[in-house]
Amino acid sequence: MRIAGVELSADLRLESVEWARLPGERLREAGRNARLGVHGKYPEPPVAVVRIGGIVGFGLSFIRKETAEGMIGTPVYEFFEENGAVKEPYRSLEFPLLDWLGKAAGKPVYDLFRRADAPSAADGVRIPCYDTSLYFDDLHLEDDPAAAEWMRREAEEGKSLGHRHFKIKVGRGARWMDPAAGLKRDIAVIRAVAEVAGPEGKVMIDANNGYTLNQLKEVLRQTPDLYWVEEAFHEDRVLYEDLREWMAKHDIRAMIADGEGDASPHLMDWAQAGVVDVVQYDIIVPGFSAWLGIGAKLDQCGALSAPHSYGTIIGNYVGGHLAGAIRGFQFVEWDEGDVAGVDRSAYRVEDGAVTIPNLPGFGLGLDLERFAKERAASGWRIG
Repeated sequence: MRIAGVELSADLRLESVEWARLPGERLREAGRNARLGVHGKYPEPPVAVVRIGGIVGFGLSFIRKETAEGMIGTPVYEFFEENGAVKEPYRSLEFPLLDWLGKAAGKPVYDLFRRADAPSAADGVRIPCYDTSLYFDDLHLEDDPAAAEWMRREAEEGKSLGHRHFKIKVGRGARWMDPAAGLKRDIAVIRAVAEVAGPEGKVMIDANNGYTLNQLKEVLRQTPDLYWVEEAFHEDRVLYEDLREWMAKHDIRAMIADGEGDASPHLMDWAQAGVVDVVQYDIIVPGFSAWLGIGAKLDQCGALSAPHSYGTIIGNYVGGHLAGAIRGFQFVEWDEGDVAGVDRSAYRVEDGAVTIPNLPGFGLGLDLERFAKERAASGWRIG
């Protein structure tokens, strides 16, 4: 059977699945947001390794051992739709399977799914990305100028790593500060980071539902050049329509972005109606294959796609592979860090964009000896 241009013989079957959590380390500790406490510095992304026909695929996976047991021996063509998307029952193993398929084809995953009019990875594809690391790291400081300077330095650090676009956590007054004082500090921080980004950089804010409609309007009055406002308050069509009317009246062109967390079931309808501009479902759940369909629908109605990716570090390296398939793809969300045993050296962030490597699969390397050590300590193997 031919899948995404790859001939898969009937005797190719899933031979084994291994799973472990790998130690990760962010550039610095991720602080609080409007809802949650300190996010930490040391994530432990779950990684699965599959072996099929002498080819190893690996990637993020929350698969359970008993689920993997039921998949061993399955013909590999059963896992995929004709276009290469992973079928829904098998998506807990989606990223290792897609990595395997790209390696079997000798192509980046990006090229398996790209539109006919999109450049190939061989052409040096560069996808815009943004630094997502600007949390509430200033709460220990008493005055706003000092806090703004603290966050400015963090943005400068991101700029030194190649970033030009930044997403800032806001909503300090929802939980951690007096509401008025928190709003004032949010505005000071936005202005400081915008100076680092400069006129060519894009600045987004993410309130994690920590604002009211009127608080957001005040922020937009004082920082009108934001690229988008994300999860300003819990999804509400009436409030979004009020916001759109108000922004039009005041000639504010910030886009409305939503969908990262516990999104409304009506979000896609609102996007198709022009109420929401940017949809941000997560790259891990619902996942890459689901995003192929989501992105196609958003392209049809002129809405934009910006898959959320945070908490795993490895997610940095999968989202951009959707960009060739989705015309309205906006950004890769970049959570700077390293994961033990994972070689990410083929990826480069320069001038606000990440280069998709012209390598098979997702273009990552895995030290199998290190993975085996972590599996022995915290994981399992089937097959």
